[in-house]
Amino acid sequence: MGLTRKIAPFLFLLPSLLLLTIFVLFPVANTLYLSLINKNGEFAGIENYAQVFAHRDFWSPQNFIEGKPPPYGALIHNGIWVLIHLPLSLFFGLLLAVLLRDIKGSAIIRSAVFLGVVIPMIVGGVLLRFIYEEDAGIVNAFLRFIGLGHLTRTWTAFPDTILIALILGSVWIWTGFSMIVYSAGLEGIPVELFEAAKIDGASRMQTFWRITIPMLKPATIIVVTMTLLWELKIFDIVWVIQGGGPAGGSMVMAVLMYLFAFVYPFPRADYHIASAIATMLTILTFGFAAYLVNRMVKG
Repeated sequence: MGLTRKIAPFLFLLPSLLLLTIFVLFPVANTLYLSLINKNGEFAGIENYAQVFAHRDFWSPQNFIEGKPPPYGALIHNGIWVLIHLPLSLFFGLLLAVLLRDIKGSAIIRSAVFLGVVIPMIVGGVLLRFIYEEDAGIVNAFLRFIGLGHLTRTWTAFPDTILIALILGSVWIWTGFSMIVYSAGLEGIPVELFEAAKIDGASRMQTFWRITIPMLKPATIIVVTMTLLWELKIFDIVWVIQGGGPAGGSMVMAVLMYLFAFVYPFPRADYHIASAIATMLTILTFGFAAYLVNRMVKG
């Protein structure tokens, strides 16, 4: 009886562990294995990784160093995506959460903002194509309205503008997520803290910086973690708009991995190169996620 009670929990876990092994652990291990061998099945060491860095669509920092417009390569593009998208998503999400906290009918506005997160990313990419279109897009219509009609263009059709256009468009798609998380975080802050600060003569700005921001630290870590993972794995909206083009101007790591694995014709197609990109992407993703989760636990 005692032995049965000890074994029973593991029997209940067995189906989940089996599925985890088949659909997660085995694919990860097999991807790592493929990244270390060549097309002939011979051990290649870091040769595949060296070929990835030698590929101009993955790493071509010359334009970046010289201050020229993209393409810079998928690795740098992902880094730029993080540097621009992350702070903007945090800022607008927190701003909307604070502004809508005590406004009547705010639920309707929150739902409208959150719509960008709910719709499939493929649909979001199609919407962005229309938003940036030269004749029918709302961005160019706004430029004409303010007297800057000479600047209008199809922003996703040029390698020097498509990357920033996609990043700013993805801010609209993702801001709803950070807004919802921050709204939940604000609801968890005791009202007594704000009342005590008001009695002590603290201004709204002082209350915001010394009470609201510190109390929202767990929410901030959640938003940063999820946003960072989304940015590193970004694929859908990039693929549906230009597939990493034009001329590699919007190439990111996930798209390049897909191209090597399923799109490039033989002999350019190479599952081993794709596996090396996937391995690097996994290391980056899990590395940042582990660090941020560790900070959240310690905090």
